[in-house]
Amino acid sequence: MASNPTIAIIGSGVMAEAMISGILKQKVTIAEKIRTADVRLERVNELKDRYGVVPFTDNLQAIDHSDVVILAVKPQRIESVYAILRGKIPTGAVVLSIVAGASIAAISHGLDYNAVIRAMPNTPAQIGEGITVWVASQAVREDQVEMARQILTAMGEEVLADEEDYLDMATALSGTGPAYVFLFMEAMIDAGVHLGFPRRISEQLVGQTLRGSTDFFLGTKTHPAHLRNLVTSPGGTTAEALYYLEKAGFRTAISRAIWAAYEKSKALGRGKNGEAPEK
Repeated sequence: MASNPTIAIIGSGVMAEAMISGILKQKVTIAEKIRTADVRLERVNELKDRYGVVPFTDNLQAIDHSDVVILAVKPQRIESVYAILRGKIPTGAVVLSIVAGASIAAISHGLDYNAVIRAMPNTPAQIGEGITVWVASQAVREDQVEMARQILTAMGEEVLADEEDYLDMATALSGTGPAYVFLFMEAMIDAGVHLGFPRRISEQLVGQTLRGSTDFFLGTKTHPAHLRNLVTSPGGTTAEALYYLEKAGFRTAISRAIWAAYEKSKALGRGKNGEAPEK
């Protein structure tokens, strides 16, 4: 892949902007080689003003002579994108999709193009702290794999999977995962306010507790159960709190929520009627 590749991004939402920001910070390419396409003219112009990228409201114009075509639309819009771009992807380009639930087979069929990479990033990508699980079709060249790795690394860490099934799993675990964490944070903050803390202090205590605990886990690479036991004294306050969490089915609720997200991701891949896309 040549230096400063031309990258077309179909969609201009939060993740698309995170990719633009990361790509430019890591100097994967220059702003003039990034094209953003969306039906909302005001949004693509906003990205132009903020990053210097080239705005389009026509998807076909945006992908013309592009080296990488990134699909960053909502799952509900992917069929309309297929209708416009089918058979029009530039020869030699690679398609990189971050559309939840859209399988490589469905994307290849929808676009009539075989060089497809499917990826699942998460929202911390907005600050360069995300993690992306991705998989490439057999038609993707090695240099295109490396280009995709540069793009995805610009948003944080990346994991190249051997099997596409991992993408639905990643959607449920790491893709949706930040929402679980934010809900947990919200509950802890509200509990702190209920105890009597001002909200700002409760937010500070909870935020730093979660960040410090995560850094401790990543730094020690110790099993979470061991770390939990380090702060759980027999008959103490932590033991009492954990008893109530277990009694309330905390683990089961988390497990069932992640499984539900996994099933939903697979359902999205089967289409509106729950059926697999035509081959």
